[in-house]
Amino acid sequence: MTNYGMHGSGMRLEWFLIVMLILAIGIYTGLGIFSKQKTHLKPWPLFRYVCWWFGIIAMGAALIGPVAGKAHTDFTVHMIGHLFLGMLAPLLIALAAPITLILRALPVHAARRLSMLLKNRLIRLFRHPITASLLNIGGLWLLYTTGLYELMQQHMLVHVLVHFHVFAAGYLFTISMIYIDPAPHRFSHMYRAIVLVCALSGHAILSKYIYANPPVGVPKDQAETGAMLMYYGGDVMDGILIFILCLHWYHAARPKQRMAISTS
Repeated sequence: MTNYGMHGSGMRLEWFLIVMLILAIGIYTGLGIFSKQKTHLKPWPLFRYVCWWFGIIAMGAALIGPVAGKAHTDFTVHMIGHLFLGMLAPLLIALAAPITLILRALPVHAARRLSMLLKNRLIRLFRHPITASLLNIGGLWLLYTTGLYELMQQHMLVHVLVHFHVFAAGYLFTISMIYIDPAPHRFSHMYRAIVLVCALSGHAILSKYIYANPPVGVPKDQAETGAMLMYYGGDVMDGILIFILCLHWYHAARPKQRMAISTS
């Protein structure tokens, strides 16, 4: 398998990613400080900053450095990168509520334009729980059950596109299940819970499939270890997602319970 870090183009890509990740941290932090200057707004929570910082760090760990370098030759390490890039980073970045922060920092007219953009039909389609699940879990099935995994190790463009898809699909999946940022087109907690259970089942079945049927070019021992990591590591991330969804569901139902008690 090709190690892109050994080539000039690979080094340039790594430096580009480093710059972009640093900019992401700087811009988010700057927006948080800037929005604090508006006297009618509360300071941006430290929890959101921390989620963003660690989300970017998780993304960076999957894309550059020793994990990214060894992932080209070791499927187990590749799966660690998958958990960082496709599950942990999207969850942390979703919890950082970047859209809410941007809306706070923008002038009123620009914020209204962004709000209108969020109601676009195409964005609504991609944020639909079923669409996001198909892009996320379906993309992983395509990656690990076809020759795409071997192809991404041989061609940098495919490698970059696959990693972009893994993060983007993971982020869309996360924000389609839990609403941290504004979501103009909302689905019920029950609907999202059903779709989430089906999607997580697809993820678990895929990990068992990889255990028994390694991707092309992957040694059986690495496939087995990587599949177990995908299964149990995915359970941890999924558990957090389920907890947040249930917590939101509980808070949404509590006012109705109080009203029912007061009228009885």
